[in-house]
Amino acid sequence: MRPRSSHRRTPRVHIIHENSEWTAPLIGALRAHNVPYRDWHLDGGSVDLDATPPAGIFYNRMSASSHTRGHRFAPELTAGVLDWLESYGAWVVNPRSALTLELSKVSQYAALSRHGIRTPRTIAAVGEGALLAAAKKMRGAFITKHNRAGKGLGVRLFESAGALSQALRRGEFEDSVDGVNLVQQYIKAPTPHITRLEFIGRRFLYAVRVDTSDGFELCPAQACDPEDAFCPAGENAASAKFKIVEGFTHPLIRRFERFMSAEQVDVAAFEFIVDGEGRSYTYDINTNTNYNHGAEARAGVSAMDVLCDFLATELKRYQSDSKSDAA
Repeated sequence: MRPRSSHRRTPRVHIIHENSEWTAPLIGALRAHNVPYRDWHLDGGSVDLDATPPAGIFYNRMSASSHTRGHRFAPELTAGVLDWLESYGAWVVNPRSALTLELSKVSQYAALSRHGIRTPRTIAAVGEGALLAAAKKMRGAFITKHNRAGKGLGVRLFESAGALSQALRRGEFEDSVDGVNLVQQYIKAPTPHITRLEFIGRRFLYAVRVDTSDGFELCPAQACDPEDAFCPAGENAASAKFKIVEGFTHPLIRRFERFMSAEQVDVAAFEFIVDGEGRSYTYDINTNTNYNHGAEARAGVSAMDVLCDFLATELKRYQSDSKSDAA
């Protein structure tokens, strides 16, 4: 989708996304702080590779779960847009490298391993035969998940390869949208919870303790039904599943910050689980992070305000650099 010419002269924050429900809180914060922005909904369109990008900075908020909202090819279009922007040296927050991590858990685990960050043992497979063969290599219980997912889509716990075989025969197994499914070591935590660490501008903001007693199909915006195409941020009873932990410290914080700098990721959330021996396993990176309103209200914080301030600062830096180049 080619930006309209009216946006080419006034520098602004261009928000690249496919879900207006998730971007509404950010747009509200930008308006409240008088930060010029453009809502760039990339559910379809084209990319003119010879066109010059509009003025401003570009914030990539494309989601791996876009196909659940009828936007099957939005990520592919966004990849093209980001390649185009970066070919012109545009200022991109969460650039192409971040999108790669958002769209592939295989890419996430490979990158985490490069930085010495422990992940659960995982085998990627295409096809039922390969999936069953991978399951037989696991000791004890395991989970399956989609390579391209979001909201915990496709996560299922199996006690054995035989149980997975039965699910396949009954037609109960849902394939990943990209055809790549993961068989992953099941990490049993002493208590049913995981920890999610939020980072903005490559700096730690806060930790969220997430209750997983009802399963892992959760979106921070709320405890989403995976069939809900929008999973809107909002206040509801399920927000009690999310609790911001005051004064949280952990060695992973610094490691994640270094990871973000090395991998060119600016805004993200990392999820990890701790087993009975105290070992931490990182299993998800979300570069299209949402924030739970109920948890933030109880803690007296607003990640969207922090994100707004960060984008406003980046826009000012862009304007300052542009003036320097013009001089």
